[in-house]
Amino acid sequence: MLNKIMLGLYAVFSAVHLYHSWKDDPKRKITKPFLLIFLILYYVFSMDRINVPLLMALFTSWLGDVLLIPKGDKWFVFGGISFIFCHLFFITVYYVRISFAGIPWLLVIPAAILYFSVGLKVVLAVKDNTPKAMLPLMYFYLLCNSTMNVFALMQLITLKNHGALTAFLGALLFYISDCILFLVRYHKNRNLIPKKHFAVMLAYLLGELMITVGIIMMGG
Repeated sequence: MLNKIMLGLYAVFSAVHLYHSWKDDPKRKITKPFLLIFLILYYVFSMDRINVPLLMALFTSWLGDVLLIPKGDKWFVFGGISFIFCHLFFITVYYVRISFAGIPWLLVIPAAILYFSVGLKVVLAVKDNTPKAMLPLMYFYLLCNSTMNVFALMQLITLKNHGALTAFLGALLFYISDCILFLVRYHKNRNLIPKKHFAVMLAYLLGELMITVGIIMMGG
């Protein structure tokens, strides 16, 4: 029962946040710190046994959200570092479910190259408007997200179940959200993507939810 209440609160706060994001209203900053809190509580109340790496992934996501609220490159870097740890924890969650002996590397390696290439293209697209010292960290961040996605793909290949598929699609949405975030924050054309805050947060909130639900479906 409590897990359903927390999921409902996550949905309500997400809807309010997305509404203000659509309007480009600064009030979206008020709801942002609460979003992942409710997702964390939904996970905790859904499981008898807690997967600590998943809990840490959600916690570092929440911390990253909070650190990204203030304006400035310094806070953007701090938030990015927190999300790097988030992706590393997600990789740990996926790793234990992967049977590497059965992985078709002729599929996985090109997928990894595609992720890495898209990340590089995004960084190159924003390089003229981004402090030079930040560019290596930004690409390293997208490499971490890409690697998390590749592990989610390998988990799907190994398990071939609905939970793994849900988690993989969530990881993909997380990656799309980050790519959009970099573009809308640092691309010279600030209107490159309409309703930019809405697009970033919609993909992010759905992504985090689908990863969490997918892991719950697989027993946590």
